Amino acid sequence: MTAAHEGTCLCGAVTAKILTPQRHFGACHCETCRTWTGGPLLAMDCKNEVSFTGEENISVFSSSEWAERGFCKHCGTNLFYRLKANQHYSIPPGLFKDLGDIQFSDQIFIDSKPDYYQFANETRNMTGEELFAAYEQSS
Repeated sequence: MTAAHEGTCLCGAVTAKILTPQRHFGACHCETCRTWTGGPLLAMDCKNEVSFTGEENISVFSSSEWAERGFCKHCGTNLFYRLKANQHYSIPPGLFKDLGDIQFSDQIFIDSKPDYYQFANETRNMTGEELFAAYEQSS
């Protein structure tokens, strides 16, 4: 069994613990993520298998009808994107020092990606419409 991974924000006030280590991550190119991070959001799908210590140091912003974003209220580190309906988390892999052999696998809202950057990795790419359709089918 693989051990859980722990990572922290820049100032160390918040620790995130992934209960089931992830082997892949993706990029979101939607306008909201690009505004929030200054570029695409890189994140691992952690479902609800994540816990935090220092929760009193987390601020949460409701960014849409369906999602909210968490960040450290001291240093501003982006901590998570969370779906409101099922508390499903996406966590930036950059919070963790060593995730081992993790792969860049998916890009979403590829139709919103600006022309000024391009990843070289081969990934599965989905438009916003394709993503919402897939989510509705899995619900």
